Amino acid sequence: MGQIPSSIRMPESVIKDDIGDVQPFLDIKHVPDEVIEYARVRLGETPDKRTELLEDLREMIYQRGDVQPIRMDDEYLLRFLRARNFKLEATYRLLQNYQTFREENPCWWDVCPLDFYYIGDADIVNVLPYREQNGRRIIILKIGKWDPSTTSVDDLFKAVVATLEVGILEPRAQILGGIAIFDMEGLTMNHAWHMTPSIVHKVIQVTVTSLPYKIAAIHIVNESWIFEKIFSMFKPFLTKRYSDILFFHGSDRKSLHQHIEPKYLPEVYGGIRPEYGCADWFRYLASDQSIVREMTSIGYKSSEEENEE
Repeated sequence: MGQIPSSIRMPESVIKDDIGDVQPFLDIKHVPDEVIEYARVRLGETPDKRTELLEDLREMIYQRGDVQPIRMDDEYLLRFLRARNFKLEATYRLLQNYQTFREENPCWWDVCPLDFYYIGDADIVNVLPYREQNGRRIIILKIGKWDPSTTSVDDLFKAVVATLEVGILEPRAQILGGIAIFDMEGLTMNHAWHMTPSIVHKVIQVTVTSLPYKIAAIHIVNESWIFEKIFSMFKPFLTKRYSDILFFHGSDRKSLHQHIEPKYLPEVYGGIRPEYGCADWFRYLASDQSIVREMTSIGYKSSEEENEE
């Protein structure tokens, strides 16, 4: 994916790691024993069941003929099975939804993910370079820091979807799911005006129906009356499952700490961690060829391809 602009590179000396678990890279091959056991107990995932359901899913795809996955290998299809807890019909519907979602928004994948480093640099979207107490990644979206006059809604979606597509590459994320924190500090009516029914529909597609990404919990912090107005547009589309994993904390950090231990949160959320930017995350994506191959295999461009155009 090429080189990261020097303006966003973070000196190694800036990376404080007093706890020793900061790793600004992805582990796309290794699955810890405790996660394998979690998958067996909670998802019913065993080697035999994986083989059986992957064969059943391929047969369903060939027989029904209305879905044409980008890839048909085990590794790719497995992320969809895990996202729907190895329920075959639900997995097939997810494949359908994902295909439809991509057909409706083809330009979201016809890009180089590194083009959107500035969105992470502006602290709108960030993935913490460590895992919380249950081994899950935390993605933080600070919607109030989004400036619609400089960053289009489309570019914001592209950045978020690319970030999730990268995260899905980790088997641990496929099994355990991820944690999302939506920080609403700074939310204004200008943001609210951009929440058209079409945008609401796309947000639901990204978070609920159309990506093979499992969300374990969504935490809303620093919400205001403006957020309440916006959220009222989403409520009718949320299933019971998503209502059950949605938590509102306002400015009450102790409420948030009931779900995520302070040890795993930045200081701004009452934790003990420093603020980590996305510089190392993007640097890693640029340098790891296995990640580049995975992302280009599902339609993304590498920076080399982009430079040739």
